[in-house]
Amino acid sequence: MWKVALILIFTLVTVPVVCFYYDDPITILQGEALVTLLWVYGIASFLCFIVSSITDNYSQVDKLWSIMPIPYLWILVHYSDYNPRLILMAILVTTWGIRLSLNFARRGGYSIKFWTGEEDYRWSILRAKPGFEQKWKWILFNLFFISFYQMGLVLLTTLPALRVLGNHSEMGFFDVVLAVIILGLIFIEYLADQQQFDYQSVKYAQLKEDKVDPFYKIGFVHSGLWAYMRHPNYMAEQAIWMVFYFYSVIATGYWINWTITGGLLLVLLFKGSSDFSESISTEKYPEYKRYQNSVGRFLPIKGRFSADKK
Repeated sequence: MWKVALILIFTLVTVPVVCFYYDDPITILQGEALVTLLWVYGIASFLCFIVSSITDNYSQVDKLWSIMPIPYLWILVHYSDYNPRLILMAILVTTWGIRLSLNFARRGGYSIKFWTGEEDYRWSILRAKPGFEQKWKWILFNLFFISFYQMGLVLLTTLPALRVLGNHSEMGFFDVVLAVIILGLIFIEYLADQQQFDYQSVKYAQLKEDKVDPFYKIGFVHSGLWAYMRHPNYMAEQAIWMVFYFYSVIATGYWINWTITGGLLLVLLFKGSSDFSESISTEKYPEYKRYQNSVGRFLPIKGRFSADKK
């Protein structure tokens, strides 16, 4: 995990610098807006670190993952004097954020005592891994990776909107096309999360009654979208922000600009996150290895998984 974290941090530093060299410099207005966003990011990251350290609950960033992009976008809308393209982008991000926040809430992620709530089970497993035996190592990991890196990634994914700031070209056909694609991906993410939630709800209800059907005895969701992709929700999440990036392409005319960093880092993060999750699932569920061999990770490129096949 340390290697993955170092690769991600290295990419976070180098990719923006390289892309920025080939891009137009940011304007004074964009610079002022970026400073405001960085202040919000810094305060949120620091609070996540302090609260997680005090409470020993390391899902504080998870609570804000779907929330922070919303104020980031509306701050940029305000700086733009309510540019129509940025308003559209902010509405899309708000729709995405509300949907994802509601899904996180129903899984117990939020609580009236905001510092509590269900912690992602992977953090406790990760803390038990070799390399985190000494507490100071976990404190540094929490500070630099969990708190500041992940919150920084949330900010970076929204920064294509910064490149739109100050651009006064009229909205057109491609703006609408991107919006429709993003809304479609949000629906796919909703459908995948709903299928996951329904499966796990029934599974745990049957486990309580000690009467588990073979379909749920497998242990992991493997029907619907999940029969074709092992992580359809992750696929949609990555695709949403990669498509979001193309608003900056429309505004600037550059196919590649430095704000692509957020989308690229998100892909790397989900690759590492899914690797870790699948290593746990392989140990827990005997059928998961066959599932891996039968179904693509993020794309439906291998075929359909059938629980009846042996």
